[in-house]
Amino acid sequence: MCSCETTADTGGTPVADGRSYLVAGMSCQPCATKVRTAVMAVPGVTQVSVDLAAGRITVAGTAVDSAIHAAVTDAGYTVSKL
Repeated sequence: MCSCETTADTGGTPVADGRSYLVAGMSCQPCATKVRTAVMAVPGVTQVSVDLAAGRITVAGTAVDSAIHAAVTDAGYTVSKL
């Protein structure tokens, strides 16, 4: 995690019909990229959208919640499902 104050949308293409999660500690572009990269590496994830201002990621695909939680936690952030 970092101590940046930047809060911009980094998400790329919005995810339709995805599951959303709150991610605590994600506060800048490098944080968002780290989380997005970690979640995209989870088997079954097809798309990830990051909204820094809301502290939220939206994930599409067949990956289980526990794998997504583990990826975000291993990247150094706290996650909870919306």
